[in-house]
Amino acid sequence: MAAQAAQATSIIIKPAIWAGLIIAIYEIVLVHRDVHVATHRMAHALHAAIFALLATFVNFNVPFVLNAFPAISKIPVLGSTIGLRIAVGFVMMIKIHAASAAVRGMHGSSVGMKESWIHSLIVAALTVIAPYAWPMISPALPGFMR
Repeated sequence: MAAQAAQATSIIIKPAIWAGLIIAIYEIVLVHRDVHVATHRMAHALHAAIFALLATFVNFNVPFVLNAFPAISKIPVLGSTIGLRIAVGFVMMIKIHAASAAVRGMHGSSVGMKESWIHSLIVAALTVIAPYAWPMISPALPGFMR
């Protein structure tokens, strides 16, 4: 019983960071072609990387998050592993689209980031499925990424 409790609160760091970086790079590559102002491109890249790393860290460490914030585990759907992962993905989707709309609405800035809902959905889905896909992907990755 004590071993299960210790296992539930262990933190997965390396896979979460690598998956977050892969997702961030994907988002940065898509945004690179749409943003024409270099400072906006860098700001969005930094923003994307921070949020992708945070989201994948939470999704890889759901038991830790639920133990750290016990109030979340009392919420019916959100308190489950899949519920919290989907909620994090939903927040990512809204965040990506909101950042796109904010830049698009600024006068004198880039033409617009043109991030569609499908792009936002793909990034959110990658964030949600990363913990499930990692065990299948990791054997094909270089040793330093495992």
